[in-house]
Amino acid sequence: MVVAPGSGWPGDPATARTPVARSPEQVVALARAARTSAALDAGVSVCRACPRLVEWRERVAVDKRRAFADQTYWGRPVPGFGDADPRILVLGLAPAAHGGNRTGRMFTGDRSGDWLYASLYRVGLANQPLAISVDDGLRLSGVYITAPVKCAPPANKPAPDERDACRPWLVREIQLLWPRLRAVVVLGGFGWAALWPTLREAGVPLPARPPEFGHGGEAEVDGRLAIASYHVSQQNTFTGRLTEPMLDAVFSRAAQAAGLR
Repeated sequence: MVVAPGSGWPGDPATARTPVARSPEQVVALARAARTSAALDAGVSVCRACPRLVEWRERVAVDKRRAFADQTYWGRPVPGFGDADPRILVLGLAPAAHGGNRTGRMFTGDRSGDWLYASLYRVGLANQPLAISVDDGLRLSGVYITAPVKCAPPANKPAPDERDACRPWLVREIQLLWPRLRAVVVLGGFGWAALWPTLREAGVPLPARPPEFGHGGEAEVDGRLAIASYHVSQQNTFTGRLTEPMLDAVFSRAAQAAGLR
């Protein structure tokens, strides 16, 4: 079962009157028209601009993983999640097929989220170390989490045209959040590469030459600090390429830059 707009799903901002973007051009128009984060989230949550992603996310929501066979999947684009007045933005890649695509919240219900939220908890930016469902009581302090691509992609690999079609949502998201942000933590090379053209389109002054991706790499951007981290995917955490102390150090640095510790 796929959750329908206006269904009353916990945390669902969509209503039956929310315009639906069915093409990249409509994404541009609707993203620019959003005057609040709530309006933007509503538009994101009903977007159908990328046929391959729509087909995949909805098929996964029907052909469920056995462990979640009795659950209703979100099966739609996943809006950002976190503090309504954030000082740190966390940018990932895209929702996981049986994580965010199932639960309706970024990095919730999967191994990557286990790592992310446990680190935020250890650093003092979350009230609990686990993210299981949208009604699990998780609260973030000064942190907002989003992704360049809002739909779960096959094999966790969005196509370039899908990334570009989704960018206006992130552009408007950053425009709405930017005045209060003081740090941006980017998880993975995909997000790092997506950050710079997004900031440019958002009207943010960029460094003359943004640094190449590397764990712990930093760049000053319009008086804010951008920090790169390896992604919290299992291919990094299971192999030891990313360790808990490495991830904690990144978020500690971001919290310090944001004045949160």
